[in-house]
Amino acid sequence: MILHDLSAGMHPRRVRIFMAEKGLSFERREVDAAGGANALADFLRLNPLGKLPVLELDDGSAIAESLAICRYLESIHPQPALLGRNPKASAHIEMWTLRMDHELSQPIALTFVHNSDFYRGRVEQVPEVASWARGRALQTMNWLDGELAVRSHIAGDDYTLADIVAQCACVLGKAVGLRIPPELSNLSRWFAQVSARPTARA
Repeated sequence: MILHDLSAGMHPRRVRIFMAEKGLSFERREVDAAGGANALADFLRLNPLGKLPVLELDDGSAIAESLAICRYLESIHPQPALLGRNPKASAHIEMWTLRMDHELSQPIALTFVHNSDFYRGRVEQVPEVASWARGRALQTMNWLDGELAVRSHIAGDDYTLADIVAQCACVLGKAVGLRIPPELSNLSRWFAQVSARPTARA
């Protein structure tokens, strides 16, 4: 299998951390998105949306979308379990994974898209969208701080895909000036904890 990757990307980082947690290693091909390589025909054959990451399977087929890639990897390499050990646990973790994707990751990504030099000239940037998204991300951080007052990780006691999604969002947040406010002690504790994992720099 081949992972078509973007080192600085939030979504590709999710997959790399997930793979590292499972001890998996595939061929990795860096895609020059800044240079437009993800818009070329060879890449669009793998993902017509031109987005990263993409996992190219041995039969030549491809899986795009980071959460779908992680689910596939979990199904063929179930240990250590990052998506639950039984149907109820899996549903609970997926619930929290989707919450982190929708309520934290997406607002931070919108802040980046509508306020960064990287996207200037590539998309129509709307400053009001960046402002709204920043406020939404901070609201989520405040809510999440309260949730983490009663457990060590996003979905419970164990490190899961929900943590990976939130962790990668917070890394991007730092790059766009959306750091965890210091008064959010529970969220800060959690981020320091997951950032100290050996896989955090995958």
